[in-house]
Amino acid sequence: MTKKIFKFDIHATDGAARQGTVKTAHGDIRTPAFMPVGTVGTVKGMTPEAVRETGADIILGNTYHLMLRPGSERVKKLGGLHKFMNWERPILTDSGGFQVMSLNELRKIDENGVTFKSHIDGKKFELTPERSMEIQNDLDATITMAFDECTPFPADHKTAAESMRMSMRWAKRSRDAFEPRDGYGMFGIVQGSIYEDLRQESIEALTDIDCEGYAIGGLAVGEGQENMFKALEFTTPNMPKGKPRYLMGVGKPDDLVGGVMRGVDMFDCVLPTRSGRNAQAFTRLGTVNMRNARHQEDPRPLDEKCGCPACRNYSRAYLHHLFKAKEILGSVLLTWHNIQYYQDLMSGMRSAIRDGEMADFALAFHASQEQGDIERL
Repeated sequence: MTKKIFKFDIHATDGAARQGTVKTAHGDIRTPAFMPVGTVGTVKGMTPEAVRETGADIILGNTYHLMLRPGSERVKKLGGLHKFMNWERPILTDSGGFQVMSLNELRKIDENGVTFKSHIDGKKFELTPERSMEIQNDLDATITMAFDECTPFPADHKTAAESMRMSMRWAKRSRDAFEPRDGYGMFGIVQGSIYEDLRQESIEALTDIDCEGYAIGGLAVGEGQENMFKALEFTTPNMPKGKPRYLMGVGKPDDLVGGVMRGVDMFDCVLPTRSGRNAQAFTRLGTVNMRNARHQEDPRPLDEKCGCPACRNYSRAYLHHLFKAKEILGSVLLTWHNIQYYQDLMSGMRSAIRDGEMADFALAFHASQEQGDIERL
């Protein structure tokens, strides 16, 4: 049997931007890549077949939510998350640390891990680096994330340092508990808030434990795009060159373009699906609110250059009607469109990097967004 090696091949670079392929046990991931979020084993409003049709190579699941319901042991018994949700391609699972911090006020953090009460039924749970690895292994995650504390923003240097160093100790415990398998990998998470020295210390600690990839955590938590980009500019150049880099929880289309130009390979965010459920569409000319009365007699497609079902088969007037009538189909179609838009954006950047035209791509992207803003005035 051929051994499936977890490997990252870089095919082209353009400035700091990289175009490559992550090879895994569940297939290849073309980078730069955007991962649709399937928190509880489903990308909301879409079948796995539809998600794949948009061009997505990988989706994200979540340890915290799946441990609470239906439980990782049950998923394992049923053949793992790939089989459970009918997605045969790669899955990355967030370790659960962010959700414990953001969703749960009744929690206690110490060196061992986090104890908290379920937001579903109030049942008490404990999540440690070792338990997080066990759950992600039960789920059969292609990419397992180290357990960490997402440092809140703002945080002073002392608070950020203490949080980062505990996350690095947890990362070492996560690595020790991770079960290596052919074609599977674990990513460490760089922390340190907006402080350059702390980010560098975190990178050095994670490099010492030699992960298959490295994520950048603790951004997109309120610091603003300018600070986020500054943090990337002093973080990504110091990260291991031959390993994939994943910016967690980001973001808006212009965040993705800016992140790629600063050396990021992978992204995830709930924005395209959440926006789709709330009548907001992302297009090559910026965002469109389908509840706006201006669309009620508009026979045009949402975006004439998009190939998704919403744009191929339906008018803006019909999409507007669906949302005004509170029909589920409106959310389904707009979610599908948004995921398609994000995948097309990533595909365009992959091509631009291969052709050495990433700077021109970014200029054209921003110009089209600005044109859309003018047209909506």
